[in-house]
Amino acid sequence: MDLNSLKDAFDRVTKKQKLSSSKSLEMIEQIVQEIEQALSRIQSGRDSTTTSNHELILSELKAKLKEIAPLSQLESTLKDLNTALSKYPKFLEKSFNPDISKAYRNIDFDIHTVNQIIADHFYREGQFVLGDCFVDESREPEAATKKSPFLEMYQILEALRSQNLEPALQWAATNHEKLEQNGSDIELKLHRLQFVEILQKRDRDEALKYARAFLAPFAASHIAEIQKLMACLLWAGRLDSSPYAELLSPMNWDKLAEELTQQFCHLLGQSYESPLSVTVAAGVQGLPTLLKLMNVMTSKKQEWQSMKQLPVPVDLDREFQFHSIFVCPVSRDQASEENPPMLLSCGHALCKQSITKLSKNNSTRPFKCPYCPTEVEAGQCRQLYL
Repeated sequence: MDLNSLKDAFDRVTKKQKLSSSKSLEMIEQIVQEIEQALSRIQSGRDSTTTSNHELILSELKAKLKEIAPLSQLESTLKDLNTALSKYPKFLEKSFNPDISKAYRNIDFDIHTVNQIIADHFYREGQFVLGDCFVDESREPEAATKKSPFLEMYQILEALRSQNLEPALQWAATNHEKLEQNGSDIELKLHRLQFVEILQKRDRDEALKYARAFLAPFAASHIAEIQKLMACLLWAGRLDSSPYAELLSPMNWDKLAEELTQQFCHLLGQSYESPLSVTVAAGVQGLPTLLKLMNVMTSKKQEWQSMKQLPVPVDLDREFQFHSIFVCPVSRDQASEENPPMLLSCGHALCKQSITKLSKNNSTRPFKCPYCPTEVEAGQCRQLYL
């Protein structure tokens, strides 16, 4: 869909509307001016106050208004505006397909799994009341098991917003080994922030005591960071004017909250982004291609519902690409465990079934690579992955 053409059509309508409005205001001002002049003549006493003179003034006013012809002058601009307004909805309907269900394929959904995903999304987004309501109405009580861990996560995040690090530190201590295995240093970052908070209260001795208890265990792997924090002791109570002022930035709290959410979800075996949100966003991006393909197939009298594979790729942004997908350049089939990609001796890759067809199911029979003059044998091809 070309958004520029849509914007141009909208701009044409607004231009017509502004022109019509400006013309109407100009006409009203002219009429008001003529009426005020007539009133002024009647009230000024320059003319006799006889009824005949009043009638003469009103007659002249009527003639001037007739000469101005406001209705006929406004008619053309209103007609243009009405034409533009009537065309714009049709243009919108043409640009935005109102019936997106045409791109829908009749497949059997696992309603139980879908309900689990929806409930998981509500709990993940912190909508616990809404999640409980959905679980009750969908009669999926087992979906409520996701509530407890996400409720804990949001309680920790709420405490962080209040600059209370205790719940986060307790969580990090409980999951110390798992976080260490994942290569995460979030526990050190939490202790660093707590150390800075103590130091800002001008309590150098308390900060040093805290460092010995909680920062010392990280010295072996984060010596540079520990040395930096020890240097901060010289600036107790005035870190804002020190070379380490960035440690006081409010952004540190926001970044820490985001990283904690990522690590929390990782330990739960969940993705950072809601699967439902990612699926909907990817569907919105791929929908125009599917609608266009459906219209093409309808014009060729082919059955959309009976298709086993799309004849064209649906391109998505990198944010929706989670793993590589190999599509055979010969058969256009997507690689699978039954039909894995194979590396030819010339360096090109084809799917196993394509190699079988080209070699006529003979592992020693040479065949020409479709992309270069090299002749290869099926037996010499190496499987790239299962």
